[in-house]
Amino acid sequence: MKVGVIADDLTGANATGVKLIKQGFEAATMVYYDQEPASGSYNAVCIDTDSRYARKEVSEMRIKTALNNLQRWGADVICKRIDSTVRGNIGIEIDNVLQELGNQAIAIVVASFPESGRITSGGYLLVNGVPVQATDVAKDPVTPLTESYVPSIIRKQSEYPVAHIGLETVLQGKETILQDLKKSIQEGNRILVLDAVTDEEIEDIAHAMALIEDFRLVPVDPGPLTAYYAKAYTSQHTQSKKIIVTVGSVTSLSAQQLTYLIDKTNANPVYVDAEKLASLSDSWETEIERVVKVALEEIHQQDILIITTNSPSAKQLDLKHLAKEQGVSQDQLAKRIADGLGKITRIVIQSSNYEIGGCFSSGGDVTASLCSVGRAEGIKLKDEVLPLVAYGQFIGGYFDGIPLATKGGMVGDKKAIHTIVKHLLANQTSTKQVQ
Repeated sequence: MKVGVIADDLTGANATGVKLIKQGFEAATMVYYDQEPASGSYNAVCIDTDSRYARKEVSEMRIKTALNNLQRWGADVICKRIDSTVRGNIGIEIDNVLQELGNQAIAIVVASFPESGRITSGGYLLVNGVPVQATDVAKDPVTPLTESYVPSIIRKQSEYPVAHIGLETVLQGKETILQDLKKSIQEGNRILVLDAVTDEEIEDIAHAMALIEDFRLVPVDPGPLTAYYAKAYTSQHTQSKKIIVTVGSVTSLSAQQLTYLIDKTNANPVYVDAEKLASLSDSWETEIERVVKVALEEIHQQDILIITTNSPSAKQLDLKHLAKEQGVSQDQLAKRIADGLGKITRIVIQSSNYEIGGCFSSGGDVTASLCSVGRAEGIKLKDEVLPLVAYGQFIGGYFDGIPLATKGGMVGDKKAIHTIVKHLLANQTSTKQVQ
């Protein structure tokens, strides 16, 4: 899957390319608008047309040339990078892209770049809380801005109908966004401007866009929408690798993190009866067999498979009492639970026909058991996703080369596991080793 970005200046091209890299793409910037991308090893190309302040006819020629080069290169997704303070020939350049791509092309404009203090609300672009026309951008010697209402800025340059979809819609999530996008398109609008104040909202917009099949959508933005849409589109049109989330921690924080992950991904967790694993009897193997069977059925339906003892209906285990009943130590029973989760995860990975893009484990004991049961020699550390959250790859054993992220049960805020899973999705490799 190839992504082509047409940017009106070089720093903007680079900034968007970096965003794409963070979503797992191999990106490169072409510094000449008439330079056709070489084959290379990259799957995302940003072309600098240097057209922000160019005359209309020059801008049109450069956009057309860059777009034709990207199409010959085989770009599946075409994106238009605009200035984060909406300077330049925005409407003119959007029109050129739409004209070249045909009547089914629709431009989706999200001028927001939350990380840089750019947000849009009510259609107005605010820079660090100030309307863009009240910032130094208004004094631009070439194209000074006299207004902050993005739909109006585009309408003055574009020949196509422009519609605005407000924050009240975006805040309701991708399903509502999807319906409003479809409605606006059916009404004949070719350029849709959407509000967003957080990256999560931009990501929801991108996922809604990826669900529209009858039109060719073109993200128009300073970078975040392009990166999220490229990833969502790729996932929608290719067979996704599976992510396995194994959580043995029963803390209230872990429960909040799982709830947030489930809400955001619509995942259907596979719950494990911890009491049946806290045993040296046959119930341990019986529960493992039951859970593996359910998990292998669920993995067909979802890309994120959650295996956890942290069920909302589960009662808190009294390990001291159970240990006394069985004549063993509490540590032995705790290890049986962790080993059970590790074995379930191993069998699912070995038995599934799907490629595994990554694993996440919560709790040091579960991670240790996962390595032990998987016969891993160790973990090759590569990055820190969040404070106290390590990312790397299994070394050796059944899981050799499969990416792994780990954290303690009391680490992170409620969004932590969701953030980690997104990192695994963005960094999927093609390795699945089964011995």
